[in-house]
Amino acid sequence: MQTPASRTLMGRTVLEWFSSLPVFIMLMLTLIIGTGEMVHGQLLKFGESMFGDPAANVQYFMLRAEPTKPECDLNVNVDAEVARQASAPATATDDIDDLFGGEPTAVDPVTLRSSVEQALAICRAKHDMYQKAVEHQTPQVKIYRTIETSFFVLFQAGTENRSLILLLMVAIAATTTTLGFHHIGIRPGHYTRDYWVQSIAQSIASALLLFSCVRYLQILQDSGVPVEHPTLHYIWITLFTVLLLINLKRVILPAKSPHGEGTWSTALWSIPLYAQMATIAGLYFVIKGHHAGLAIYINQLMELPSIFMNLGLFIWAGMLLKQSRIVDLLMNVLRPWSLSPQLLTYLILLGASFATAYTGASGIFVIAAGGIIYHEVRASGGSRQFALAATAMSGSLGVVLRPCLLVVMIAALNKQVTTNHLYHWGFYVFLVTSTLFFLASQLLREQRATIESPRVAIPGMLRQLFPLLPYFAVVVGVVFIYEFALDTKLNEITAPTIMPVMLLIILIFDKLTNKGKAELTPDYASHRQNGVEKSIRFATNETIGHIGALLSLMTLSLAMGGVIERAELMGYFPKVFESHWTAMAFLVVTKVVLGMFMDPFGAVVLVSGTLAPIAYANNIDPVHFWMMVLVAFELGYLLPPVAINQLLTRQVIGEDEVTTADQEVRHLGFYRRYERWILPLSVMAVGLSIVAFGPLAVMDFPQLAFLKDWLPHPAQ
Repeated sequence: MQTPASRTLMGRTVLEWFSSLPVFIMLMLTLIIGTGEMVHGQLLKFGESMFGDPAANVQYFMLRAEPTKPECDLNVNVDAEVARQASAPATATDDIDDLFGGEPTAVDPVTLRSSVEQALAICRAKHDMYQKAVEHQTPQVKIYRTIETSFFVLFQAGTENRSLILLLMVAIAATTTTLGFHHIGIRPGHYTRDYWVQSIAQSIASALLLFSCVRYLQILQDSGVPVEHPTLHYIWITLFTVLLLINLKRVILPAKSPHGEGTWSTALWSIPLYAQMATIAGLYFVIKGHHAGLAIYINQLMELPSIFMNLGLFIWAGMLLKQSRIVDLLMNVLRPWSLSPQLLTYLILLGASFATAYTGASGIFVIAAGGIIYHEVRASGGSRQFALAATAMSGSLGVVLRPCLLVVMIAALNKQVTTNHLYHWGFYVFLVTSTLFFLASQLLREQRATIESPRVAIPGMLRQLFPLLPYFAVVVGVVFIYEFALDTKLNEITAPTIMPVMLLIILIFDKLTNKGKAELTPDYASHRQNGVEKSIRFATNETIGHIGALLSLMTLSLAMGGVIERAELMGYFPKVFESHWTAMAFLVVTKVVLGMFMDPFGAVVLVSGTLAPIAYANNIDPVHFWMMVLVAFELGYLLPPVAINQLLTRQVIGEDEVTTADQEVRHLGFYRRYERWILPLSVMAVGLSIVAFGPLAVMDFPQLAFLKDWLPHPAQ
């Protein structure tokens, strides 16, 4: 018997028609909105160059609409108008003027004539400009302005409704993720009891969210002030109603697993993290009598729609990349050197770090490219445990590099730091953490590291460069078009728009030029689809699941931040400590704990208002503090019990592969059994210790005083 999701219509499932097509349209619309400002600016510039007439003092903006004839009279007799105004009775004066007393002064005829002459001159200028605009209203101008203004209307409508587009995308993705049991939990559902407990927990969470959203709307309606964007409130209510009905049905009619019933203890670990956060925050606000609290904090998602839409675009770009052969071709350039898995992994992570800098969050990069990194480490001979470790921390090294969006957000919220200072020191933090990973991986390798002779490797590498040249030309072409045709450079602001466009074009080029050819790596070919349409559809389907799971988690982490803020938990700790060493230790622990439970963007907002002032009050340099924060967050994302980057790794790699990785080392020593945990944790923990306490040691210990001059200063 076919399920609704499995029934097909024109070769696509019902679920694909419900989710994939609308989300694809919204992703494309987001790209149009992002590109719209660039394109419209160029359209105005082209319009000025083609239709502007400097000699006649006519500019294109004067021709963008049908000119309106001025209402003023050109045939005014100056003498008659002066006489008329001079003989006109005085009008009532303002009461405020009466406060100053005094007799009204007579009108100066000279001043009055000058005023009338100036008004007539302005009128003539208006008629003159009107006549020139009429003369320049050619058919070509009318056609061009129709195109330009129509595009502006589309772009403006998209910009004004950015929050609506984001919420619709989140609603569709969250519903799809719920239907597929793909929400992020400490362990995924596997048994019948897992699915039943998940449904109960999500029913409670959905009920609390629905109650809060309804109360929030009622409070706004009762305030007597018109509700801003009421549609958003109705969409929230509809979303949580749908999620509640889906989960209640599953509570009454539980989903059956072919793997058996399972145990209640393991079932509790499968509860989605977003449901846990929603329940904790919802119950807190209900107990405190703040019924709208949960809704207020999740609506913060709508205050930063661009950031969260950009995260969706980055995930989509990563899924598109997985469908192309470009990573295989890039790895072929390195393969002639016969590098050890550890050394090759180090080079991969260096490249991944710079890619992470454009996404702004390590979790986003793990979702977008984690599968590719895992595959390449395995293809080079690395063990499953080592590949999982590398994948989990693949995004952890690059969050401090230019042009990371998270750093931009920190600088925007904290006047004590600038992006230049943060990026400057971020590069040195990156050198520390990347070097630590290299040293750890080399010390723990089992075989002797070997590198092929350059006489053999270089010719082989050069041969593998030729298949890459067309792809390189595509990349250069896209960057060239944006930079010179649209006057837009690739940076942290434009990357979310340019990167998906680049990947779409690369994927289309790849599928068209390699049609019918065998895949370079058959073991990975099962993840790819043949044909442009199937590849884009498959990538979009993967994107929806990740968007639904991740944005649900990030949205409810905003609510958890609200609980921490309203409960004033930080008020229980001292504001000033005995020494900056003690203060730093306290701050390190709190940041790691925050990283374990909150997304980076919500955590930065919370830290800026609560913990950053404690650092400044204890004479900790603001740049030093925020560098520590970024590294501490990354350590928190790797730490149990949540370990969000490990959970995301498992989500993109697959539960079966992770289970296989654990089973094949269960007879080995402690480190080999838990390498996927120990390696990234040890690297980031040592890195955090150096970043947090190294500068303090240089300041306090005379033996290290020479490093004060050796270390570069941001101002230089």
